[in-house]
Amino acid sequence: MAQLSDDCFAFGGALLSVDDALARIEERITRVVDIATTPLGCARGRVLARDVVSSMNLPPHANSAVDGYAFAHADLVPGAETVLPVSGRAAAGHPLGQPAQRGAAVRIFTGAPMPDGTDTVMMQEDCVVEGGRVHLKPGIRKGANRRHAGEDVAEGAVALAAGRRLAPADLGLAAALGHCELAVFRPLRVALLSTGDEVCEPGMTLSSGMTYDANRFMLAALLEGLGCEVSDFGIRPDREAALADTLVTASQDHDLIVTSGGVSTGEEDHVRPAIERLGRLHFWRLAIKPGRPVALGQISGVPLIGLPGNPVAALVTFVVLARPLIFKLAGATEVTPRLYPVRAGFSYRKKPGRREYVRVSLRRDGGDLVAVKYPRDGAGILSSITQSEGLAIVDEETSELSPGTGIDFLPFSEVGA
Repeated sequence: MAQLSDDCFAFGGALLSVDDALARIEERITRVVDIATTPLGCARGRVLARDVVSSMNLPPHANSAVDGYAFAHADLVPGAETVLPVSGRAAAGHPLGQPAQRGAAVRIFTGAPMPDGTDTVMMQEDCVVEGGRVHLKPGIRKGANRRHAGEDVAEGAVALAAGRRLAPADLGLAAALGHCELAVFRPLRVALLSTGDEVCEPGMTLSSGMTYDANRFMLAALLEGLGCEVSDFGIRPDREAALADTLVTASQDHDLIVTSGGVSTGEEDHVRPAIERLGRLHFWRLAIKPGRPVALGQISGVPLIGLPGNPVAALVTFVVLARPLIFKLAGATEVTPRLYPVRAGFSYRKKPGRREYVRVSLRRDGGDLVAVKYPRDGAGILSSITQSEGLAIVDEETSELSPGTGIDFLPFSEVGA
C-alpha cells in the first residue's frame, strides 16, 4: 500500500487561493489503496488499476453495417445500374464460409462477416431483387456500409486507461474484448462524522436551539457516489476529549476521515485542537466563498478533511477540494470536473482576491446559455442547492460582474451533487 509522507499536508500559508490548494493536492497526494481483481459485473464505479490493452481487433473481422447485398466494387458498371446474381447468404454468427464468387453478390445481414472478395454493401432498401438477381443502383462509393476489423479498438491499443472510474460503457467495452474480470483499486474507506451540540439526528424531537444533521447524509451520498465505502460515526459533541477518541478510532481502519463543523477558531470549535494534539493539522484558510474554514490534516498518517458546518459551504468545499483529494487517494485520474462557458444573467459585486461560487440555474437566450442567480446567498440555505442547477464561478480578479459577461459554470450533475 502506498503511504502518505509525514508532511504531505504541510502546505502552510495563512490564506491560500483555490488554485494553489488544488495544485498542492495534485503534487503531494498519492493513492493509498491496494489493487484487487473483481468480476466485471461488480466493477461499475471502481477505479481501474491497470491499463486494459486489447489482445484482439474489435470488431475481430470486417462486417456489414446494414442489411443488404455485398459485392466487389470493381464488378459495378460505371455510371449505370448493375445486375448481379445472388450466390450466397451471410448472417451474424453464420458467415458465408467461402470466398464470394467474382461477378456475384451475397445476401448479407447486419454484423455478418464480409465474405472474402467483397468490399462494399448496398442497403436492401436501395436494391431490387428479381429472379435470383439483384439490381444495384449506380453511384455507391467503394467500401460503403462496411465496418473494418479493428475500427473500434485495434489489437495492442489501450482500450481503457488505468485511473479511470469505470462507467457502464467501459464495462461493455471490456466485455467486448473478452474480459470477465478487471484489476481495480479497492474502494476508499472513509470515516464520516458531524460535530456540534446543536446537531441532532433526523426523526428525534427537535429541542430549542437544535437543528437536524443535514451534512452527514448529504456528504455520505456524495462519498458513496465517488465509490467510497462510508462508515457513519454519527454526531460528536462539542467536547475535545470525546472528539479526539472518535478520531483515534476512525484513523485505525480508514483511509480518510471527513468531518463537518467545528473547524473555525471559535471556543466551541474543537476539531482543530483535537487534530493538533493527535497528529498534524495544517489549517487552510482559503480565499473562497462560501466555505473559507477548511481543515486538512492527518492522524497516524490518515488524512482528514474538516468541512464547514454550514451545509452549502460543506457541499461547495467538498466539490472543490474533497472530491479531487478523494480521487487522488483512490488512484483515479479524473480529478478536475468539466466547466462550461455561459453568460452571466445577473450583476454581482465581491472582494477581489477571493473566488466565489454562486448558485445559479440556466436558461436559453437565443443561442446562448445564461446563468440566472438564485435570489439568496446564505451558506445555510440548503434549498438554494436543490433549486439550482450548478455553480457560477467568479474568479479572484473579478470585483464586479455585469450581465452578459462570460463566466464558467459547474453543473451539479458533473460532480454528482
